[in-house]
Amino acid sequence: MDQEFEIDKVESTFDFKGFLVRLLRHWPLFVFSLAIAFGIAYYINVRKLPVYAMGSMITVKDDQNPFFTTNTSLTFNWGGTSDKVNNAMIVLKSRSHNESVVERLQYYLNYQRDGKYQRVDAYKQTPFFVEVDTLRPQILGNDITVRFKDSVTFQLETVFTEGNVTLQNYSSKEKSVRYFAAETFSQEFKIGEKIELPFFSGRFAPNPAINVVPNKPYYINFTNFDSAVARYSNVNISQNPPGSSVLRLSMVGTNKAKLVDYLNNTVKVLQDEALERKNLFATKTIKFIDSMLQEKSGELVDVEAELNAFKNKNAVLSLEAEGQNIQSRLNSLDTRKDGVQQKLNYYNTLEAYLTTRTDYSSVPAPSVAGITEGSIVAGVSKITDLAQNRSKLSYSFKEDAPVFDDIDRQINAIKTVLLENINSSKGLIRQELATINRDIGQYEAEIRKLPKEQQDLIKIERKYSLSQGTYNLFLSKRSEANLVKAANVSDVLVIDPAKDTGGGKVGPNTQLNYIMAALYGFIIPFVLVFVRVFFDTKIHTVKDIERLSSIPILGVVGKSRVASNLAVIEKPKSSVAESFRALRSSLQFMYKKQGIEGTKTVLVTSSVSGEGKTFTSINIASVFALSEKKTVLLGLDLRKPKIFGDFKIDNTKGVVNYLIRDADLSGIVQKTEIPYLDVITSGPIPPNPSELLMSERMEDLIEELKQTYDYIILDSPPVGLVTDSLELLKFADATIYMVRQNYTKRGMFSMINEKYKRGEVSNISYVFNFFQQKGTYGYGYGYGYGYGYGAYSNGYHENERKRSPWKRLLRKFKR
Repeated sequence: MDQEFEIDKVESTFDFKGFLVRLLRHWPLFVFSLAIAFGIAYYINVRKLPVYAMGSMITVKDDQNPFFTTNTSLTFNWGGTSDKVNNAMIVLKSRSHNESVVERLQYYLNYQRDGKYQRVDAYKQTPFFVEVDTLRPQILGNDITVRFKDSVTFQLETVFTEGNVTLQNYSSKEKSVRYFAAETFSQEFKIGEKIELPFFSGRFAPNPAINVVPNKPYYINFTNFDSAVARYSNVNISQNPPGSSVLRLSMVGTNKAKLVDYLNNTVKVLQDEALERKNLFATKTIKFIDSMLQEKSGELVDVEAELNAFKNKNAVLSLEAEGQNIQSRLNSLDTRKDGVQQKLNYYNTLEAYLTTRTDYSSVPAPSVAGITEGSIVAGVSKITDLAQNRSKLSYSFKEDAPVFDDIDRQINAIKTVLLENINSSKGLIRQELATINRDIGQYEAEIRKLPKEQQDLIKIERKYSLSQGTYNLFLSKRSEANLVKAANVSDVLVIDPAKDTGGGKVGPNTQLNYIMAALYGFIIPFVLVFVRVFFDTKIHTVKDIERLSSIPILGVVGKSRVASNLAVIEKPKSSVAESFRALRSSLQFMYKKQGIEGTKTVLVTSSVSGEGKTFTSINIASVFALSEKKTVLLGLDLRKPKIFGDFKIDNTKGVVNYLIRDADLSGIVQKTEIPYLDVITSGPIPPNPSELLMSERMEDLIEELKQTYDYIILDSPPVGLVTDSLELLKFADATIYMVRQNYTKRGMFSMINEKYKRGEVSNISYVFNFFQQKGTYGYGYGYGYGYGYGAYSNGYHENERKRSPWKRLLRKFKR
């Protein structure tokens, strides 16, 4: 059981040391793989364009308007700097913002020139600028070549393939399709000349910073607007230090001038948008006041004409003292009532606006109605700013994005507070309005005591005074709004603008490519060797045999370079001949240890055909014969006889004839040219070889041979293919089981191991055949049985001439 456990255990063990040696043996494969990998890495690196990183620094501050008072302010700063910083970060990455920047810089137009390996970005590196006519369609994706003849004249060229092409109007962003026939367009133009072509419209302006090189080609092409925006929406934004109002903006690309312009213009657009939002109330107030002034101006003209007509008709030029006093008080009350009524009307309008609409970006400003209550002004300012941000973010995010949920929650909270404040304020205003109406009623009762002409004059002058007061009030509000708007500054301040200072190169990372090349150049052959070793089922080393079986190894026989199987006879001083002499010594030691006297028998078998069974049988018989021992080589492979060819004898009669009683022993024994060596061939192929070998006649043959010979060598069939050899084991004093290097498969050991463990096979040993020492682990390992001796053969063995690499390759190809 212990023996069985050991065999099972070694079969599942991976030979890591042997695997490492196999890796070393395949060093040319690693060198070749690494050379290819580094070649690819170099090819990629030299063609990669340099990558630069440009940056700028801004701060989002909370600037208060210097004219901010409770009476004049038309805006309200809310949420503190923190909210403004977060909003700025979101806006900078929003699609609508980047659309504005791309449109301002016309980055949908690409400038290119020929580089060393490829075309490169030539923004601000061409002797011209293109002023695109955004109202006319431009061709997308088609290169237009520009070649200057001199400093003024240039030639436009482009090639059309037959079919439809896409054009885009960059003003409306609409696309159109137009058919072009296959042709090459070429035409000359001059700097400053307006160009109107079916595929391009614009004007070329000179770039004084770049000199003209005649006939040097430059290229321009147009990109889909949305694709251009997506390409430049990758601005990296970070707070430095975290949580502060300072933002660092950075971009990477292959053209530093392009990066610098984009960073500076994205900040400029942000500044303009921030100032526009800050002036939102003032702008809308001015617009509203202008419409009211126009209306009140018409009313004032009509009332003034009515007053003059009344005075001319009734010859009444002025009021008496009592009427003047009443009129003065009524005018004051009328002005108060008009102001209070405007507030009440505003609250009603605002309340209806908040309850019936969902877009609060156009909520009217409280200052228009003279409302200075802090909670109302703050609430309206907050809800307007939030609505503006929501509208702007809708260009960059889907409607179900979390950012909209947060904004909607804030808007709803502010709206709830506003509605409560409106109801409270409306109650107070109604009380004040009731008091004013009561006072007006008292004075109107006194007026009715005056003469009729005086009453009519007071009514007209009251109407005139009220219109004039309202008109003057709107003029005053308009002046305040203009003052606030003029005094507002953007909350975005540039600390460090983007600038090309000569550095900024961050790529390409060529070292990483070489590291990856080394990694892949090593891993790929490593995996190939591992897979080859892992799925290799053949025996390569002595250690392989030791791991797979506990049957002892008798010796190792090298690869013979003799054309025939008579290696010992033809080259008696070769290492192969010495290996067989070592096997002879080992066999004699085994016989002595077992106490066998008289005739000794050796059975040579193998797993399958081709493992050197016949070669070993012939040469073992030869070495015994050379020691002047009478030896007979018995060919028992009745299915595939071989041994007769090497001895130049025929196979007409042999073992089969003896077994079927067609001949006696003297009739089948054939002499050879080697003294003391006789051969008995197998004879004609029988239909029932197994039955013949199992017959009593076979036992008689062995007994007769023992009476004449000292050694009987049995060349048997492969035990892994037929059962004949198993029937012959009883005649063998020693059994040699052949294992051929790089040929015998590991699975072949299972059957012989099983029989050895059960005791069905005894006195069996392995011979490792066709051995070639290539420095691989296990090949030079010696047991003292004779193999390994050839490695120290200088002066003892004949040098065997090795085939040239070309001949070895040719031989492998033929095989």
